[in-house]
Amino acid sequence: MPKLSLVTAQAPSVLDDEAIKAIARDNRRAAMDFVVLKYRERLLHHAVYIVKDYQEAVDVTQEVFIKAMRERRFFQDDFKMKAWLFRVTSNLCFNLVRDRKRRGAILEGMQKPTHLDASQTETVFRSERQDQIMQAMDRLSDDHRKILMLRYYSDLSYAEIADALDVALGTVMSRLSRAKGKLMEVLDDPGVMGL
Repeated sequence: MPKLSLVTAQAPSVLDDEAIKAIARDNRRAAMDFVVLKYRERLLHHAVYIVKDYQEAVDVTQEVFIKAMRERRFFQDDFKMKAWLFRVTSNLCFNLVRDRKRRGAILEGMQKPTHLDASQTETVFRSERQDQIMQAMDRLSDDHRKILMLRYYSDLSYAEIADALDVALGTVMSRLSRAKGKLMEVLDDPGVMGL
């Protein structure tokens, strides 16, 4: 037990997944607490980016951790916790967005200020470009959208993306290349730019 207290005294960000799995052998609940502390901000950030609603993202993130607690394999040596967490978060978010679109309840836009100083203008232009990219992303297939978000928004490595999507590394590279090409095609479409 003293060994456990030394490990648990470390900051959660310092603990790697293997150390958390070691804690789980003696105390699964404490290990899950470390998982939540280590990944909640990243998963919440990822979810907010996809669903565009903070409270819905909080709900999704909580559901991910509930699913993790129920997943018997979660702390097994060969289980890839980070990839699993991102895959489940992405899937739940995309399901939520898809359901929201089906119901026709997508809320759009914020009112733009009428008088802007230079920094506000730059912020508006940056925001408009992000809106254009997100509008273009909405026109991509789910596979293309997921892989671009995992790579460029969540900053996962190719190997982590392969684990998260449960595909081969070569598949990640080819999908990512095709997804970037398709995104550039869509961004070149005058309809996306509002022209």
